[in-house]
Amino acid sequence: MARRVTLRAMFRRLLIAALFASSVAAQTPAAPPLQTHQVNPDNTITFRYLNKGAKKVTVSIDAPDNLLPMTVDDNGVWSVTTPKLAPEYYGYAFVVDGLTTLDPNNADVRRNYIYFANNVLVPGQPAQPWELTDIPHGRVDHRYFATHVGKNFPSNQGAYVVYTPPGYDAKRKGGYPVLYLLHGYSDDETGWEQVGHTSLILDSLIAQQKAVPMLVVMPLGYGNLDFVTSHDKVWSDPARVEENVSLYSSILLSEVLPAVEREYNAARDRNSRAIAGLSMGGLESLYTGLNHTDKFAYIIGMSSAADQRNFGEHMPDLDAKKADLKLLWVACGTDDALLKPNREFIAWAKTKSLPVTAVETPGRHTWVVWRDNLINVAPLLFRSK
Repeated sequence: MARRVTLRAMFRRLLIAALFASSVAAQTPAAPPLQTHQVNPDNTITFRYLNKGAKKVTVSIDAPDNLLPMTVDDNGVWSVTTPKLAPEYYGYAFVVDGLTTLDPNNADVRRNYIYFANNVLVPGQPAQPWELTDIPHGRVDHRYFATHVGKNFPSNQGAYVVYTPPGYDAKRKGGYPVLYLLHGYSDDETGWEQVGHTSLILDSLIAQQKAVPMLVVMPLGYGNLDFVTSHDKVWSDPARVEENVSLYSSILLSEVLPAVEREYNAARDRNSRAIAGLSMGGLESLYTGLNHTDKFAYIIGMSSAADQRNFGEHMPDLDAKKADLKLLWVACGTDDALLKPNREFIAWAKTKSLPVTAVETPGRHTWVVWRDNLINVAPLLFRSK
């Protein structure tokens, strides 16, 4: 005879089964999170990205092989391993069916007005100058000021970041020499510190006595903030380029420089000031420095946007003897689209008898080149001959 199962007994069995299942689940370890950016012992990086519905995924990385196609497995995990890479911080992003996407498992994100990327470090043995090591470290301040020159700044507030070296003495006689270090288009005042790792590089160079202790001032580099926030094709409009560069030069000289010299123990003679910049900042450095050689004895352009300026037209009275430059250092990567205009600027500078030092290194228009530029040019600054 069949046994009747009461409703109460059925619920009881279901409850026991559920409790058993939850007990088993609690004892089963959770799957580890996907390693989306795995740095391998052989200095390669394995990138992974989970997207079951994607048709095509690549990694865009500022390395020699800069666009790497990924393959997908049965679980929808796309992956690729890079060739062996030199020790360096690399910026990267996933490109998913044509849409650039950040790594969801990497909180190290580059701050930028337009472009975005994550950072990943391939460490060096020994550690490279941009890596955190056990040496004396300087301090980094983030400062704001009211601008009466710049246009379209929120609440008229400009900004700059200042590095003071280890052992900074606010009362040191004569003050510290100052490097004004300008970022490129789409970055802000944090670019050289956050991505360029300027403070760690200077800490390392100073600790090894390769560079003299100096202040490094990294200002927000726009004369009209609309030049970057509008997202228009501003570089194809010479009038907008001219306005941005000339306004920025005025902000730097009439607002940033005086503020720095009020707030820090900065030396105030031209032989204790250098101006340097990358890309847009390189254009601004060359323009501002060469038009104001009474203020700067050291002028450095890195991958400068020199195609945007007729230098002969904008500084017709430049005289090499009166300029009396300690250093005019112009560098560019050999795979950079701006190499040709930088060579043309160097040729023009030579016709003016300016003491230009031309530097070409392997690389494209990336931070890999610019960090190396800073490491090589900082030791040349403020040395008595």
